[in-house]
Amino acid sequence: MFDDFPDLLARVERRARDLLATGPCCHDWDHTCRVRLLAQEIQRQEGGDLQVIELATVLHDIGRPQEILDQGQTCHAQLGAVLADKILLEEGVADSALRRQIAECVRTHRFRNRQGDTPASLEAKIVYDADKLDSMGAIGLARSFHFAGRVGARVHNLPAEALNSPSYSKEDTAWREFLVKQSHLAERLLTATGRRLATDRLQYMWEFFSRLNQECGYPAFECGDAQTNEHGDARAQSRAE
Repeated sequence: MFDDFPDLLARVERRARDLLATGPCCHDWDHTCRVRLLAQEIQRQEGGDLQVIELATVLHDIGRPQEILDQGQTCHAQLGAVLADKILLEEGVADSALRRQIAECVRTHRFRNRQGDTPASLEAKIVYDADKLDSMGAIGLARSFHFAGRVGARVHNLPAEALNSPSYSKEDTAWREFLVKQSHLAERLLTATGRRLATDRLQYMWEFFSRLNQECGYPAFECGDAQTNEHGDARAQSRAE
């Protein structure tokens, strides 16, 4: 597809790293590299154009720093798609259909897409699943606590406190992120490989929060008991993947 793909990929990587350097560490270049590795693992089982997937994963979060800066007014996926097309054109990808395919992977990778669009191509589904998997398991917990600490949220809170609070508030805890988003990720993944990988990660998170609730003296719960309400779900959109 590309005459010198390694060179193109290296140039695009440099552009993406520069853009991500201004963002928080929970959505930094390290996150991009983990998503890329997960996408490669899924692609080995599911198929799809690896070059498209590689470029899309490298570019998928380049709109994130602006979304963080304006606290969710910008949709990083939509902005990222525009930026991705521009970068690819500037780096010599003349095929507009190919640029559009990669940009669509970027545009539709978000958990709650504001335009209601869902990934259509296999490549877009793989990028979506890989990104969501990095929000699960031990790394997902680490990223959520990092985000919560950065916005000054509490270490832990009760479900009612978490669900009835806005994003970027003192109640925007890692527990809140789990209740409104992470606990629902596995059922919304789009590939069989992604869903398989998600099962173990989700179980680990339930066990962690069960232990955390116990240590904080909060009521016990069974895995899957907690449910979001319409306010918690709607208000979570600005920090969703």
